[in-house]
Amino acid sequence: TMKLLICVLVSLVFLAPLRFVSVPWLSGLIAGLGVLVVWMASWKNIRIAACTIKRDLMCLAAIVKVRLSLHRNVRNKRTVPALFAQKVLQHPDKPALIFGATGEVWSFKALQERCNAVAHWALAQGWAEGDVVALYMESHPLVVALWLGLAMVGVEAAFINHNLRQESLLHCIGVSGARAVVFGAEMTEAVSEVSGSLQPGTTLFCTGDEDDEEDEEQRRSFQAPRLEALLTCSPTHPPYYKLRKGFNDRLFYIYTSGTTGMPKAAVVVHSRYFRIAAFGFHAFGLRPDDVFYNCLPLYHSAGTIMGVGQCLLFGLTVVIRRKFSASRFWDDCVKHDCTVIQYIGEICRYLLAQPVRPSEAHHRVRVAIGNGLRPSVWEEFVQRFKIQRVGEFYGATECNCSLINIDGKVGACGFSSRILPNLYPVRLVKVKEDEKELLRDSQGLCIPCLPGEPGMLVGRISDKDPLRRFDGYADQDSTNQKIAHHVFQMGDSAYATCW
Repeated sequence: TMKLLICVLVSLVFLAPLRFVSVPWLSGLIAGLGVLVVWMASWKNIRIAACTIKRDLMCLAAIVKVRLSLHRNVRNKRTVPALFAQKVLQHPDKPALIFGATGEVWSFKALQERCNAVAHWALAQGWAEGDVVALYMESHPLVVALWLGLAMVGVEAAFINHNLRQESLLHCIGVSGARAVVFGAEMTEAVSEVSGSLQPGTTLFCTGDEDDEEDEEQRRSFQAPRLEALLTCSPTHPPYYKLRKGFNDRLFYIYTSGTTGMPKAAVVVHSRYFRIAAFGFHAFGLRPDDVFYNCLPLYHSAGTIMGVGQCLLFGLTVVIRRKFSASRFWDDCVKHDCTVIQYIGEICRYLLAQPVRPSEAHHRVRVAIGNGLRPSVWEEFVQRFKIQRVGEFYGATECNCSLINIDGKVGACGFSSRILPNLYPVRLVKVKEDEKELLRDSQGLCIPCLPGEPGMLVGRISDKDPLRRFDGYADQDSTNQKIAHHVFQMGDSAYATCW
């Protein structure tokens, strides 16, 4: 009797969010009871449910919100530029982007006008939907205007790591098939080293300061006109152009880190951009009136999707810093009244290594979002800087098995539900050590890891589900190498994180 009562209570609480998707109470309850009565075969499972139900409900609520929005956008054939245009109408004069280096403020209306100018410029160049333009510059609000303006007319940006030089730089430009390269003036020397080796017909454009006469002479030698002059001549009204792309079509390329070879150009479609940013917004309790401090490079998905995406899709103000500075971090947060910060890797450790400053006690930061926060650093970081919530997540730009630590458990990068594992089909599966070969059972399927066992993270692929898509890379061979078969069941496909 006690077990059945617990099943009923768990069903009522867990299945309540199904009202978000218009499932009748009676049908949901009966279905849930059927599943749970079978599943609750032991008190161990009851204890697991009791310990994890709050976390799973929080995640379920976020998934429902994101999934409903995704389906609505797919149905209405919306794109990221179209969603941004809605935010411009809601609050045209609200600050959208603030450039930390100069304090320059771009309102939503001003950002849209710059995007319009970029779109007109792209059309004047004769570029068509599916053409690619490489962006090679340090972080600046103009980077956002460039890729978003290009996307308005279906042209795809390729974000080149501004630390790359020579062979790696040539590879990244070449693999994207870029017809043009827009580079920052600070990258003039690097561009001059490879300009003679670019594909014939590749056009160069320069943007940024003109202070260095030697750099200006170099730019003239490889005929790189100033982009600012061209954009000044472009109209700022929306272009008379009907975009043929939809929500599941390519938006831009972001490159992998290249730790096991040359960087690969990962495809980011409009729906993937939305999914990543939306999960960050809904899972970690962000609000439209938040001010988001973004000191991460815009050539990475963390900076340009998780960060800038909060501005474009949800109306937050985003502060863009050219480079991370541990000594200026909290001063910037106080100056711009930031309420959300973003970290990656060792940023939190670098901040803890700084001497105590008055600004770290006067900021209004509520949430820290990022990945790679070590358990040994986590608690000290939260206590010293009075951070209310840490939103840790894991996931590559192209993967379909991202994880989120939604309840702030110290040291965790995410979780897989024990109650409804198929709601978000990702697993850790066993592999042969040092070989990255998937281990199989007698039926030829992958073997799930037990708690505490190391393994490879995999995610089931479904092209019909925006949450389960794997859009791959510019190179089809690289795409095929990341797909495993017969993982969850015979005949299926899954994204393999470590291949």
